[in-house]
Amino acid sequence: MKALEGIKILDFTHVQSGPTCTQLLAWVGADVIKVERPGVGDATRGQLRDVPDVDSLYFTMLNHNKRSIELNTKEETGKEVLIRLIKTCDVLVENFAPGALDRMGFSWERVHEINPRMIMASIKGFGPGVFEDCKVYENVAQCAGGAASTTGMLGDVPLVTGAQIGDSGTGLHLAFGIVTALFHREHSGKGQRVTAAMQDGVLNLCRVKLRDQQRLAHGPLTEYSQYGEDIPFGEAAPRAGNDSGGGQPGRILKCKGGEDDPDSYTYFITQAAVWKNVCDVIGKPEWKEDENYATPKARLPRLNEVFDAIEEWTMTKTKFEVMEICNPLNIPVGPILSMKELAEDQSLRDTGTVVEVDHPTRGKYVSVGNPVKLSDSPSEVKRSPLLGEHTDEILSEVLNYTEEEIKEIHASGAVGE
Repeated sequence: MKALEGIKILDFTHVQSGPTCTQLLAWVGADVIKVERPGVGDATRGQLRDVPDVDSLYFTMLNHNKRSIELNTKEETGKEVLIRLIKTCDVLVENFAPGALDRMGFSWERVHEINPRMIMASIKGFGPGVFEDCKVYENVAQCAGGAASTTGMLGDVPLVTGAQIGDSGTGLHLAFGIVTALFHREHSGKGQRVTAAMQDGVLNLCRVKLRDQQRLAHGPLTEYSQYGEDIPFGEAAPRAGNDSGGGQPGRILKCKGGEDDPDSYTYFITQAAVWKNVCDVIGKPEWKEDENYATPKARLPRLNEVFDAIEEWTMTKTKFEVMEICNPLNIPVGPILSMKELAEDQSLRDTGTVVEVDHPTRGKYVSVGNPVKLSDSPSEVKRSPLLGEHTDEILSEVLNYTEEEIKEIHASGAVGE
């Protein structure tokens, strides 16, 4: 049995943050009904198209396992259908601009009145406060949540990360909130409001930097490179380049590969417990007993020298050879893998983390699968829906409209052709 089998999700989301959330729920068995504007649909259907006149990868990779219904919620018959959907579904998910759903006449109070068991989940840019009415996109969230100010090289411009921690990260948080609210409803019988702000989600993922902000009050951050370079710390947690965010110093180091592999690097951590193994591997056995290198505290002011010596060794090996040599010795290392390497990785395909999906208009494409594996609840990845593909199916099977009523709904203009 699929984990969320029997749960119906009314999906009013678009672009990335909301669809990430509802796709996760669909992957584990929820029936996700995506409501789209007739003839238009989710804006990402047409964004960043690589193949003319078909749904973009931006859309297909965020809307697996869903059903699509075209519905004009501004038209009276469309509103009647929407009310029926609210009465029938368990969860309503939306990521409209602040106040948009209220202006449609479907505030939380109204939705809860229609269906007291309904869980209404929303993603917004900011929580309550001076910025709560502001629109937010991925990179804005990364900047407002503390990621950009702590990413990049010391003294350089702040950087955003390629990981979509604002959009997809907040979608993950909202999915957790929805499942929690569903569990609570089992005991209370009532639905509740679930909200996730993008700024909050990014800050949650940046918690180690908030940790370092407080540590600054008690002295320099000794695991940061600037400590060994005698560069003073300011009042805020600084950008730390590729320094490890944990208690074990680590950096990205060059490997053998050159122009053939622009990602020929490895991440190498000098974990204290295996320091002697590190010394043996890089040809510095004398460092095992040298008082300047033998202890973690002694090494902190000399991290540049330590990693320069390690890099001299890693540059004689490919990133995969570094893995093969270091892993049996319990030295934590990891190759910098390109998107091409990840897309072609057989082990990721075997576990369903990377999947190949067949689409009726664009053909086969590669996508991510469910990253969460449940032993007793299978998860499969089905293609995204065409615009309005399931309109009549949803009206009939989910809302129990008769064939004659469906004809009348079409005639009213409430749904697409």
